Amino acid sequence: MTSAGFDVDRIRKDFPFLSRELPGGRPLVYLDSGNSSQKPAQVIETMREHLALHYGNVGRAMHVLGSESTEAYEGARDKVAAFVGAPSRDEVIFTKNASEALNLVAHAFGPHLWRGAEGDPRFALGPGDEIVISEMEHHSNIVPWQLLAQRTGATLKWFGVTDEGRLDLSGDVITERTKIVSIAHQSNVLGTVNPVAEVLRLARAAGALVMLDASQSVPHHPVNVAELGVDFVAFTGHKMVGPSGIGVLWGRRELLEAMPPFLGGGEMIEAVWMDHSTYAPVPHKFEAGTPPIVEAIGLGAAVDYLTEIGMDAIEAHERSLTAYALDALREVPGLRLIGPDSLDLRGGTLSFTLEGIHPHDVGQILDDSFGVAVRVGHHCARPLHLRFGIPATTRASFYLYNTTGEIDALVRGLHHVQKVFA
Repeated sequence: MTSAGFDVDRIRKDFPFLSRELPGGRPLVYLDSGNSSQKPAQVIETMREHLALHYGNVGRAMHVLGSESTEAYEGARDKVAAFVGAPSRDEVIFTKNASEALNLVAHAFGPHLWRGAEGDPRFALGPGDEIVISEMEHHSNIVPWQLLAQRTGATLKWFGVTDEGRLDLSGDVITERTKIVSIAHQSNVLGTVNPVAEVLRLARAAGALVMLDASQSVPHHPVNVAELGVDFVAFTGHKMVGPSGIGVLWGRRELLEAMPPFLGGGEMIEAVWMDHSTYAPVPHKFEAGTPPIVEAIGLGAAVDYLTEIGMDAIEAHERSLTAYALDALREVPGLRLIGPDSLDLRGGTLSFTLEGIHPHDVGQILDDSFGVAVRVGHHCARPLHLRFGIPATTRASFYLYNTTGEIDALVRGLHHVQKVFA
């Protein structure tokens, strides 16, 4: 499948996993990138070379290896900042994943006054104050806010989800007591792309801060944090052809400077006495200890790879795959799509049920008989599944290396599953 500016056959040659044959000579059909993406040879080789020839600790060692590692690590920060349109490189904080980035921001809120009477009132949270999330969130964007509400006595509220899988903005969920709104940019189950501008308008009218979990959007669409206008954005490397163990928090600098440290240790300090410490400026204030050096460098290589192909081209390819898949899945009897059934404001993640067949059985037969790898379960979004009255779904998620032929393999596999259970 080749289109202007995007040659999927050429791209597939960059991914070693596609050369695998499963038992019986079956090709591997990987439709689980919403869970974790595969890695191109360019990322693998960049990490291997750094480990083999250039590894040293960053920000500490004065020898050549330390200098090379620091340069590569900080260079990765520059690449990520440019990739998401951050106004300043210092607004990019490296974390171990998006979950840690979300927890970092949640940690900043509380009844305490950071720096005594000089504490920023935007982060003061206690009984009577409100935290707003949504019913479609990944557990990583639910549990940190539940814990924060438990610690502070604040009230946790949420937007509901319509039958079509859209955010339900009716009602007065955001009020003048709301301090923080944190929602998914794109749902990891429904594929829904949420109306950030409208949520931001409601939040700003109430004086609330806004955070986006962009784990499912940054890998698949052009994302510019400055244009979005929100306060914080979290995403993760392993979903964007990068390694695991590295994530990103972007935040507006003046907010990051007002926030307390998340973890204490080396590198995040300015000076230490026995009775108190002063802290390094951002971003290092939030990067305690030896960071995931090679993982950050691998993320920089992933950014290089995606940038060279072009996020507009990747988005167009996935949109084409999604349109094809929506049509193909409509032909499977007894299949119920959970989420938007059109291309309008949705990404390439399709979750569904098959009448009378448990998703675990669907996934097992697809894997055993057709080599089709999908995700089954509640996808770390159990409240959303409860909303739709189902325990689990089967999820197929597409990325830049997928083809319409692989969607055909999925559909053939689903028909086979139905025959097995007939």
